[in-house]
Amino acid sequence: MPLPSVLAVHAHPDDESLFCGGVLAQHAASGARTAVVTATWAEGTHRAAELAEALDALGAGAPRLLGYADARVPESASGRTRFLDAPLEEAVEAVVGHIRDVRPEIVITVDAYGGMTGHPDHVHAHRITALAVRAAGLPRFCPGSGDPWQPSALYLATHPRSAAVPVGGRLARPGTPADALYCSQDAWITTTVDVSPCLPQKLAAILAHRSEVDRGAAPGRIASLPAAVQREVLGTEWYIRRDLVPRSGSATALTV
Repeated sequence: MPLPSVLAVHAHPDDESLFCGGVLAQHAASGARTAVVTATWAEGTHRAAELAEALDALGAGAPRLLGYADARVPESASGRTRFLDAPLEEAVEAVVGHIRDVRPEIVITVDAYGGMTGHPDHVHAHRITALAVRAAGLPRFCPGSGDPWQPSALYLATHPRSAAVPVGGRLARPGTPADALYCSQDAWITTTVDVSPCLPQKLAAILAHRSEVDRGAAPGRIASLPAAVQREVLGTEWYIRRDLVPRSGSATALTV
């Protein structure tokens, strides 16, 4: 029986693989509809091509690119507005259109901190998605973007404070102290997912972002780890669930 359908919304190519690649692979393998919206980088760029390869490894379909520019890389979408500077309603409407097209039971984005690094594009992806999951169900909001659809739950990909050293210490830039990482309180975690059965797909997706591997960003730091440490760092994903409709049991929950 397929698991619930999932749409992930993230800021950059590679966020989907790092934050929720295991869950995406698990749900896709069960036959569930699985898709990813990426706010930055335009079609035809090298990172858009890497994203397509990563999503193929995860079974998450073709890239759905909003085409905004990365806050720190203007050439990511030449001549386009930075994601951070885009009109709020415009960005929300764009995500609503994808929600109504995919019609997912579950939407995933990053937590309100924007993940351990607190990247401003990540924080903005959280804000836009939190608005879009509600707006998508409103019949009079942007009627031209498809029939209303209300996802059942929003899951915020995060890291608990207890993982700051064993996980964050290996993913963050060398020399970053654990207390500088943006982590959630352990008590806030509602869902802990063992994604080790799908670790080969998740790792393949991360390493598909070759330009990030080459420049020593998080995918590159992961690539340099021994296999046993890769399993330790990548084998668990943590989420904070936000119910959007009255909860009806496990039918709309991530597999754990």
